Amino acid sequence: MRQAERILKVQELFARQEFVDFEQLCSVFGASKSSIRRDLLELEQKGIIRRVHGGAISLQVRDEGVDFDRLSGSLHSEKTRIGRLAASLVSDGQTIILGGGSTAVEVAKNLVSKPIQVITNSIPVVQVFWESKQVEVTLTGGYFYPRLGVQLGPICEKMLSTVSAEMLIMGIRGISPSGISDHNTLIVESLRAMIKSARKVVLVTDHSKFGIDSMVHVAPLTDVDQIVTDSGLDTNFRQMLKENEIEVLLA
Repeated sequence: MRQAERILKVQELFARQEFVDFEQLCSVFGASKSSIRRDLLELEQKGIIRRVHGGAISLQVRDEGVDFDRLSGSLHSEKTRIGRLAASLVSDGQTIILGGGSTAVEVAKNLVSKPIQVITNSIPVVQVFWESKQVEVTLTGGYFYPRLGVQLGPICEKMLSTVSAEMLIMGIRGISPSGISDHNTLIVESLRAMIKSARKVVLVTDHSKFGIDSMVHVAPLTDVDQIVTDSGLDTNFRQMLKENEIEVLLA
């Protein structure tokens, strides 16, 4: 395959996927690493992608509604109630991991006066605690992903592997009988690292995320201990969670 043709196909792949692994590109196109590096460099110079550790992310505009500002405005009243209830699960003196996303920010707003330690990869979460005299915050570090306001990648994952926490509170894009999932391939490894570092996993998510199988599987339902959601949750999903011995709290 000629380079011009391959670059067009690589660009088409980035139009469908936000993050593409370097090894995946070599395999899909049967090209050498040096060839793929040249392709990515050319696409980066055109402003189509940005090279990151292990691959590249697309800079093409999408209508997926996954950026932080749009997510913050969706089902805001439900997220506010969920955040308040989830925060009540946290006790003074605990160390917790707070994931990214708009619902996690609502949790953070209700924790500013508690003497706790928070580990997070979310810049919006850190901003909530900016003037708090009680909360000690540790950032994971890593590559900053501006659309969601989170830090990701190997540095983030390595840091998370060195800590432990009583509880993880995180949002998710999809929950179904097959487990929890996300459609952003770039953030999945950081979510898995958070789960491994916490003794208790609490999901905070509104009812619209149930029944969704997003593109990338994150973890089975057996990894989840509690779910805080809103009263709009369908009875069939309540039964699904009960069968998997997951405690459900309705805000």
